[in-house]
Amino acid sequence: MHTLTAQQLQHWLADPSRPQPQLIDVREPWEVALCQIPGSVNLPMHEISNRLNEVNDGELVTICHHGMRSYQVALFLENAGLGPVHNLTGGVEAWATQVDPDMARY
Repeated sequence: MHTLTAQQLQHWLADPSRPQPQLIDVREPWEVALCQIPGSVNLPMHEISNRLNEVNDGELVTICHHGMRSYQVALFLENAGLGPVHNLTGGVEAWATQVDPDMARY
């Protein structure tokens, strides 16, 4: 598993020459309703094992509020043979701080 910062993810998403990752937001739906990184798919942590068919083959980025739940999901996905998997260090909080200051926070 790899880690990346919010700024590294921003540059990756803005790079048309690089294949785009699937952004997997593992937070609860009520959290995603408050704020989310555009293009992310909500697969709550407790549902991941039952929803693996919704995970793409290829580059994956796991996202949560601060990076801990997504870290655990990233390990799970990697152990399931998926990926490469990247965990967003600091989660949506880091994204709001470093990339999108207009993003809602909680």
